Amino acid sequence: MYHLNWRPVIQHFDLLWHGLLFGLGLALLSLAVGCIIGIFGAFGRVYGGKPVRTAITAYTEFVRNIPLLLIIYCVYYGLGIMKITILDNVWSFIFALSFYSGAYLTEVFRAGILAVPVGLIEAGKAIGLTPRQTMQNVTIPLTFRIVLPSLSNTFIGLFKDTSLASAISVPELTYGAMRINVETWRILEVYATVAVLYLIACYALAGVLRMLERRFVMVK
Repeated sequence: MYHLNWRPVIQHFDLLWHGLLFGLGLALLSLAVGCIIGIFGAFGRVYGGKPVRTAITAYTEFVRNIPLLLIIYCVYYGLGIMKITILDNVWSFIFALSFYSGAYLTEVFRAGILAVPVGLIEAGKAIGLTPRQTMQNVTIPLTFRIVLPSLSNTFIGLFKDTSLASAISVPELTYGAMRINVETWRILEVYATVAVLYLIACYALAGVLRMLERRFVMVK
């Protein structure tokens, strides 16, 4: 009969804690880069010419229909095969996760842009704003307020996706659990602890992000 023993988990808890914080950092940085990709992609799809719209649509459809783990492997091992060594495993994962999130955020921001009331854009034009000023002072700020709930959900999703970084030895939470398992073989206890840590972290993030939404989200 299997007897639970939590002592090894307690002794190595620092690996899990540091991995949790590192995973949050990975998700936050990837979200920031993904937002940059997404906002440019969204404006390209809404206002760009046909070649631009076609290229962005191909990107979003391709990325959203293949597994994230496959993208991670392609980036990490593909760059190595091509003798591109400027990215280590951590930055390769950030690049892959940003590339992945950018496809989804392109559609999120596109929906936000289309949801901006036309009357506000017309008001910007009426007071003499150029198209660029209208975009900077009206469209983009309102778009971010509209899509804030979706950004919150995306951030939580990306945080959970960081568990895949263990496949290329990035020292996040799941990789820390794997290291403890190799040393102690207390698999059930370790993964139960990891599940609780993910649960607590995601609920805490959701609570903080919902507070931000109530403060900044656009009320129709």
